[in-house]
Amino acid sequence: MRHHHSSRRRGTALAGAAIATGALVLAGCTPDGGTTDENDGASDGGPVEEQNLTVWHYFSADNQVQLMDEYKELFESNNEGVTVENVFVPYDQMNSQLITSASTESGPDVVVFNGAEASTLVLGDALAPLDDYWAGFEDASEFPESVVHSLDDSAYAVQGYVNLLGLWYNADILAEVGVEPPETMDELNTALDAVVEAGYGGITLSGLPNSQGEWQAYPWLTSYGFSYEDPQAQPLADAFTMIQDWTASGALTAEAVTWDQTVPFQTWAAGDVAFAENGNWQIGTAETTAEFEYGVVPLPVGDTGKVYLGGEGQGVGAFSENPDLAWQYLQETYYSQEGQLLAAELVGSIPARADAAQDEVVTGNPLLEGFAATIENSGANYPAPAVPPEAVADQQLEVGQVWSAVIGGQITPEEAAQSVIDTLSGLL
Repeated sequence: MRHHHSSRRRGTALAGAAIATGALVLAGCTPDGGTTDENDGASDGGPVEEQNLTVWHYFSADNQVQLMDEYKELFESNNEGVTVENVFVPYDQMNSQLITSASTESGPDVVVFNGAEASTLVLGDALAPLDDYWAGFEDASEFPESVVHSLDDSAYAVQGYVNLLGLWYNADILAEVGVEPPETMDELNTALDAVVEAGYGGITLSGLPNSQGEWQAYPWLTSYGFSYEDPQAQPLADAFTMIQDWTASGALTAEAVTWDQTVPFQTWAAGDVAFAENGNWQIGTAETTAEFEYGVVPLPVGDTGKVYLGGEGQGVGAFSENPDLAWQYLQETYYSQEGQLLAAELVGSIPARADAAQDEVVTGNPLLEGFAATIENSGANYPAPAVPPEAVADQQLEVGQVWSAVIGGQITPEEAAQSVIDTLSGLL
C-alpha cells in the first residue's frame, strides 16, 4: 500500500497492540551533576523556590528534540519555579557518562536511555529504584508489566512507548522500476537489483559498531535462523553474506558504518534511495522532509525473523537531589496520557498506556500498519532473554562491531560468524 507524505493520521488497529504482545522487556553539552533544592511548596504564600531539573537524553532528530522541548514546556507550565534543562549526551557516551557520574555520587535527575541497557545502568548504580513511586502511581494499571524494567525484583525504569523497525519505501522509485513493496527476502533482493540497475541507492541502515548496529542487524540475522537461545555459525554466515552482496552491488554503501539511525533516514528521505530500515519514530521526519510518495511495510524477515520491540526507558538518576520532583516530571510527561499522545503525534511512537494506544491519534494513521503487524507477528524481547543481564552490554557491542566490520568489508562472513559464536560462548 502507498501513502502520501502529507498524511498526518496515526496508526490502525493498534488498540492494545503494545499491551497484547508479551514480547516487551523493555533506539551537546558536557553533562554535569544535576542538583535541585527540595521544594517547600511555598504553601505559606511566600515566594516560590526556584528549582532546576536536569534530563539527560541522546536525541538528535528534530522531531525527537521537539518532543523533549514540548515536555519541558509542559512541566514548567504546570510547576511554577521549576526550570527543566534538557542535556544532550551522545548515544555512545550515555552509559559511561551515567556510570562515571554515579561513581562520584552526581548525575542527572531524569535519565532517558536505551531501554535494553537498563540492567547495565542498574549494575552501574546509575538508576534509583522506583518501587515506592510505581506502587503509588494511580495510572500504573494502564501499563503492561512488560514495559517495566526490573532487576532482582526491583523496578528501575518504565517505558512510556514502544519503538521498532520497519521497511520504509520510496513508492515513486518502485513504480518507476516496476516492483511492489517486498513481502519476502527474495522480493527485497530482486527489488534491490532493479533499483540499483536504474541508478538508485538500494537501502539505508545503521552500521555503527555498537548496540545500534546490533539492533539493526538482529532482524536480518534471525531471518536466516539465528537465535541467541541456540547460536549457530551458519545462519550468521548466510546473513553476513547477504549484507556483503548488498555492498558489492552498490545497494548498500559502506558509509553506513559511520551512520547512526538518523543519518540513513535523512539520506533515504532525500529521495534517491528505495528503502530504509528504520523506525516508527521517523514518521514526523518523513512528513516534513520527503517530497515523494512513500509507505512502510514490515521488514520481510520470514517465519524465523524477529524484530526487537524497543524504545527508551525513563528513570530517576540514582543521585538526583530531588527524586520526588524527577518522578513528578515522569508522571506528567512520559507516563501521562497527554505526554504519550504527544510522542505519538510528533514522533510516531506507540504508547505503552492502554488508554493512549486506543486514541485516534494512534489508530488513525495507516503508516503505523506495518509496525502494528510486526508487533503481532515478529515482535521480540529487547534485549534477548537468553542473554544474562550482566552480559547484555558486551553481547550488543560484540555483535554491533562484527556487523560494522562486515558492512565495511573488513572481515569475511565466515570469520564474522565465528567471532560472534566465540564471544557468545563466554557470555551466555
